[in-house]
Amino acid sequence: MDATTLGIVVALTVPLAGTTLGSALAFFMKKQLSTKFQKALLGFAAGVMIAASVWSLLLPALEMAGEQGVIEWIPAAVGFLAGMGVLLLIDSLLPHLHLDSEKPEGMPSNLKNSTMLFLAIAIHNLPEGMAVGVVLAGFLSGEGLIALAGVVALAIGIAIQNIPEGAVISMPLVSNGVSKGRAFGLGFLSGVIEPIGVLLMLALTSLVMPLLPYVLAFAAGAMIYVVVEELIPETQSGEHSNVGTIGVAIGFVLMMVLDVVLG
Repeated sequence: MDATTLGIVVALTVPLAGTTLGSALAFFMKKQLSTKFQKALLGFAAGVMIAASVWSLLLPALEMAGEQGVIEWIPAAVGFLAGMGVLLLIDSLLPHLHLDSEKPEGMPSNLKNSTMLFLAIAIHNLPEGMAVGVVLAGFLSGEGLIALAGVVALAIGIAIQNIPEGAVISMPLVSNGVSKGRAFGLGFLSGVIEPIGVLLMLALTSLVMPLLPYVLAFAAGAMIYVVVEELIPETQSGEHSNVGTIGVAIGFVLMMVLDVVLG
């Protein structure tokens, strides 16, 4: 298998494999997922996404802009704010994705939260797929600014943080009476949008390679929006606990080391 084929296969399959693995934990679940464990998983996912946004997306965007002879910070700033803005627009158009929305009559609160979390993660998995796709496009461009190792590092990092995301969807569903098979299927489906995001960015960046620094920063902005809007608030909701913060620290350091070692 040549490097090009390997990069494409890794980008399309590895992040989805992480979601699948996390969702499969529902089959081994014997009791309700504890709140602290759920917060730790979400914090870990947030830490990985923050580090990936910096090392795998923003720093390459700055480097590419410099290579193109433009002011380095402009593409990074414009793309980042655009990514944040687009996700903000999505949340404005789809307010029902917020987990703090009013409880529908007759629906158990925990089940409602699990359903909302599934929808939120499914929608917001798109920027993660976009991030992998745009890094892959940079590698496939042949300009040497992004190595195959960078694609592999980001794909593995996203896969690692997808494990807790898949678990956070499937396991609470089981605890609320959903069958293990259906809970696994819903968790898996939430991750299918990521390969779609990869293919979307490949199609777009192949036409607008000069805009690649902007697209990298756009993906970073979208990912940070997910962290700030969805993941971190969930780690701090309810009874006070530092377990989510600890999860962020561990996830951040792990992704940082992974990217530096492989990239």
